[in-house]
Amino acid sequence: MEKGKLLIVVPAFNEQHNILKVIRDIREHIPDGDILVVNDCSLDSTSIVARKAEGVKVVDLPHNLGIGGAVQTGFMYAYDKGYTYMVQIDGDGQHMAQEVDKLYQTMLRTGSDMVIGSRFLDVKSFRTSWSRRMGIRVFYWLFRLLIRKKVTDGTSGFRLYNWKSIELLSRFYPEDYPEPDAVILLTKHGLRISEVGVEMRAREHGSSSITLIKSPYYMAKVMVSIFFSYVRTRW
Repeated sequence: MEKGKLLIVVPAFNEQHNILKVIRDIREHIPDGDILVVNDCSLDSTSIVARKAEGVKVVDLPHNLGIGGAVQTGFMYAYDKGYTYMVQIDGDGQHMAQEVDKLYQTMLRTGSDMVIGSRFLDVKSFRTSWSRRMGIRVFYWLFRLLIRKKVTDGTSGFRLYNWKSIELLSRFYPEDYPEPDAVILLTKHGLRISEVGVEMRAREHGSSSITLIKSPYYMAKVMVSIFFSYVRTRW
């Protein structure tokens, strides 16, 4: 891909032990991509550590906005700087930079506006917990019901966007646990979505913000948000 066309957005919260590994992985496999680390008001040294990497842009958010706010910051930056593509690679190290080419080739082949990297499409990959897999299955049937589309990994944040998606989501990206909601939002605006199987890793350090106790609340909140996104008129 031509240099200056792809922005790799790395949302990070308390990832001081992972962030340099993520940056090195990106540098090795996507040498022509520009890297933007969005530090979501981390309580550790994530920002300091990320700034040690040469040529990496770091944005420090003054308040913790969550994954939605952090990624939307990336969309706004990509839109303002005129990038053609944007890919999200999380700062916890689960997303593998070598798999980005699969997303790109799928986008070229299908003409999609967003491509989701799925852990559940013919690829032997790290799987999430049983409770999360059950939640993903619920979203699968919800998408089938509402938008008549099969989305096997609706919570995956490993996604590639083209300029149409960047323009829309720079203004309207959902705030709380936005991945499933964004599927509805893009579809409502006539944008095309596809998936491709990818390999992912288990995180080495830190822990997920969605615990077993929080899972039912998360599910209920996202399902309500999806419903309102579905019935809302186009923005």
